[in-house]
Amino acid sequence: PSDLIDREPPEERRAAAAEHLEGIDGLVVPGGFGRRGWEGKIACLTNAREQELPMLGICYGFQAAMVEFARNCCDLDDANTTENEEDTAHPVVCLLPEQYEIEGIGGTMRLGLHEVSLKPGSRAAAMYDAATAHERFRHRFELNPLYRAALEEHGMVFSGWAPGQPIMQVAELVAHPFYVGVQYHPEFTSRPHRPNPLFRELVASCLQRQRQPEPAHATAGSAPA
Repeated sequence: PSDLIDREPPEERRAAAAEHLEGIDGLVVPGGFGRRGWEGKIACLTNAREQELPMLGICYGFQAAMVEFARNCCDLDDANTTENEEDTAHPVVCLLPEQYEIEGIGGTMRLGLHEVSLKPGSRAAAMYDAATAHERFRHRFELNPLYRAALEEHGMVFSGWAPGQPIMQVAELVAHPFYVGVQYHPEFTSRPHRPNPLFRELVASCLQRQRQPEPAHATAGSAPA
């Protein structure tokens, strides 16, 4: 629904997102490129974060989650990705460091299998049951390391990064049932009988939410999708 919500006036996006997400048990914000659907993704992420709806952000979804958090939790109202707003006052998402001096963008993506260092004691480390993971990447933009401290100060935990580099690759909210963003593509390493740990734990969190008693104000006869 993010493309539909994107067309709404700014003050109506949150209401539209809440309407579209009504009754679901979990949300995946997938990868992508460009402006189309961007603000709709932001609105859906706000709803998921505030309503404790399990959420997995993948690649562009990770970047959208960082911008949403910066705008609404860190008082950085104009935060954005330079992919969509080159002159944004707060470039929370920007080009990878190795690309700053590259004029063209052809063939400049971070591609293929890379190691991810995981923070001990984090949800990410628990999901993988390891100190490192190996996942497949396909992206050109990343979290701007200059904004890492501000996001951490307000509760975002960066639980995965590129070894020896200031490139954040996993982020999570500890107090949320399941709110995880990853810069890589877990769908590339997931199989029907061997799901990637991120999908396994997202589904587990969705099932747990589904089993919770409905609030008193829930509409009679309504059921989660």
